[in-house]
Amino acid sequence: MGNYDQGVGNNSDDCGCAYTSKEAEALGKRSIAWTNQHTSADNKLFLQQLPAQIPLELDGLRVLLVHGSPRKINEYLFADRPDATLERLMDMTEANVLVCGHTHIPYHRILPSGRHVVNAGSVGKPKDGNPQACYVVLEANGKDLAVNFMRVPYDVERAAQAIEASDMPGEYAEMLRTGTG
Repeated sequence: MGNYDQGVGNNSDDCGCAYTSKEAEALGKRSIAWTNQHTSADNKLFLQQLPAQIPLELDGLRVLLVHGSPRKINEYLFADRPDATLERLMDMTEANVLVCGHTHIPYHRILPSGRHVVNAGSVGKPKDGNPQACYVVLEANGKDLAVNFMRVPYDVERAAQAIEASDMPGEYAEMLRTGTG
């Protein structure tokens, strides 16, 4: 479950986002209001039932999938977080690999303990300057982990034009085109 899944699933006017300006906050409020209005009750029920965490094992490595962090769906784990902070989070999880998102900026860090923090990036609203969809493929061989970020081109212009043709905030169209947001 991501922060928008949680907000829309609960018909909230708060997406759990951190805003850097009053303008960004106003845009976010318009966005979640639009999404709430255009999401069916059945889909909201589905969103409410998504798990906050998905633990799995990959060739002996314990992997935990979360949206923000193991603590909060909307916690930002930026790539520049201190090692000590990430090590404490990893201690909470007992995982060897933590895969998160929320920042929409892909990265892979190997901590001093040898554990991994991987931000999968974003399929829908990248914020790293590359408008292509991004996802991550993990390949384990015992304790060795290969992390491969995959970029997928899609018709960004068509998606942007669909936003502009709707009553959704038009600023989101430009965010898609530029890969910033």
